[in-house]
Amino acid sequence: MTINALSYDYTSTIEASFLIFSCLAQPHKPQYGGGIIINPKFDHGLEGWTVFGGAKIESRKSHDGNSFIVAHSRNKSYDCFSQKLHLEKGKLYTLSAWIQVSKGSVLVTVSFKTKSGFMNAGGVLAESGCWTMLKGGLTVDTSGPAEIYFESKNTDVEIWVDSVSLQSFTEEQWRVDQDKTIEQARKRNVKLHAVDSQGKSLVGAKVFIKQNRPGFPFGAAMDKTILNNPTYQKWFVSRFKVTTFENEMKWYSTEQNPGREDYSTADAMLKFAKGYGISVRGHNILWDDPNYQPSWIKSLSPDQLRAASEKRINSVVSKYAGQVIAWDVMNEDLHFSYFEDKLGSDFSRVVFQKVHQLDSKTLMFLNDFNTVEDSRDGKTVPGMYLKKLREILGFFGNSVPIGIGLEGHYSTPNIPYMRAAIDTLAAARMPIWLTEVDVSSNQNQVSSLANFVTSGALYLEQILREAYAHPAVHGIILWTARRPEGCYRMCLTDNSFRNLPTGDVVDKLLREWRQMSLEDTTDENGFFEASLVHGDYDVTISHPSMNSSTKSFATTTGTSQETTLHFQIKA
Repeated sequence: MTINALSYDYTSTIEASFLIFSCLAQPHKPQYGGGIIINPKFDHGLEGWTVFGGAKIESRKSHDGNSFIVAHSRNKSYDCFSQKLHLEKGKLYTLSAWIQVSKGSVLVTVSFKTKSGFMNAGGVLAESGCWTMLKGGLTVDTSGPAEIYFESKNTDVEIWVDSVSLQSFTEEQWRVDQDKTIEQARKRNVKLHAVDSQGKSLVGAKVFIKQNRPGFPFGAAMDKTILNNPTYQKWFVSRFKVTTFENEMKWYSTEQNPGREDYSTADAMLKFAKGYGISVRGHNILWDDPNYQPSWIKSLSPDQLRAASEKRINSVVSKYAGQVIAWDVMNEDLHFSYFEDKLGSDFSRVVFQKVHQLDSKTLMFLNDFNTVEDSRDGKTVPGMYLKKLREILGFFGNSVPIGIGLEGHYSTPNIPYMRAAIDTLAAARMPIWLTEVDVSSNQNQVSSLANFVTSGALYLEQILREAYAHPAVHGIILWTARRPEGCYRMCLTDNSFRNLPTGDVVDKLLREWRQMSLEDTTDENGFFEASLVHGDYDVTISHPSMNSSTKSFATTTGTSQETTLHFQIKA
């Protein structure tokens, strides 16, 4: 099936997000012409729109003649304006709108009232004096009437909205679009030309291509039990080239008693990973959740806590500087504020600065949950995440290597919202990783463990495909470390390391996303062409009358979509 002109365009939406990163004086036109929204630009006053709750609404025009809708005299969070729609089961809906508020900086969300309840589809940190783009999305479990409306807990502000769009896609359209983007973002065309010592093209030369290492980091967390479990080791190293230690590098693991540091387990795991060419993410330096601190620090005075924290930073970063590919510097810093509450609101920025001084070339991450998993969590909507990043970057400037860490602890995934959130975050032009992906086993909608295993595998595949297809995503880590008592929330295998359905999903995607060995021959002009997934390769070309020739090459993202290799084979 060929997607029509309403096809989702990753590149244009990321560029649009970049344009609105600083808030614009004028809103853009609605995406997809507004889709199924009536009067999306409010050129016809309030046509199609009605009062929701107890607000008063009106149509206004800016000094240059741009029309928009306003909700004022609000007493409840949901007092605003709305439009009645009909939604279809199984469709994926992308949503966008341009938002402004009358004063300050305020979180504005968009929700849908349906037969089965209320559904949040996204939110944005709206500003006064300029327009910010809200991007969101949803799927529905039943077809029927619905009502879209906007809300904010701050009832003192007027909510202004313009250029509203709601566009539906079938599951097939969505999947075809993913495949198209994967072809563009994760593959590169390679052309080989084989000639003899006189420069004459070799017809029918044999070509053998072997991938040595995949270009896209797709890995899983590991637990210390891997050190003494050959079956676990064999299963893991045959699949993954990047990992995160689930607990063994955390502060409460390395310094259970004050002043008595013990990195022996983390050292052994790092040695094991290096032995198999597996890259390691450093997780984590400090964790802002008060429930996950070393027990002994809770009785410290602020001065003692500051000294202990600085010692922790110096210790772990100096020890593993240059040996890890990333640091989760402040873990869950948007949801919690253990250190900031005790040591000052700028403490997070100070930690990033210190880590950068100690290990200047390693990518530093702000790592948190619910930015892509749950649109209802106002603490970590993309706008709040970007606000925090701006605060950190303001301390440094733009030259430091900082990444966006999205944990990815899902229940039922909202794939359109996930895409919209990543689109918005991509405006920061920083590497985005999904750092702890799993699917919860506490599913209300499934009646048995067997049904959960099936639905969990389905959800996992949806999540991983969406992440891999997005060009702004630079890596994925599964939070599936296996221990005898089980996994955090989702396992890929049983205790004997036989795949569960979730493990089968991972193996299927590994086969799709990695290039197996490829054999063919050159054409009548001595050429051979192939589209290869990004990675490091060896290619050998041989001819019956001549010696073989081998070269190494890499396919990566870049300005050119094609790599040409020239081979001269001698007799």
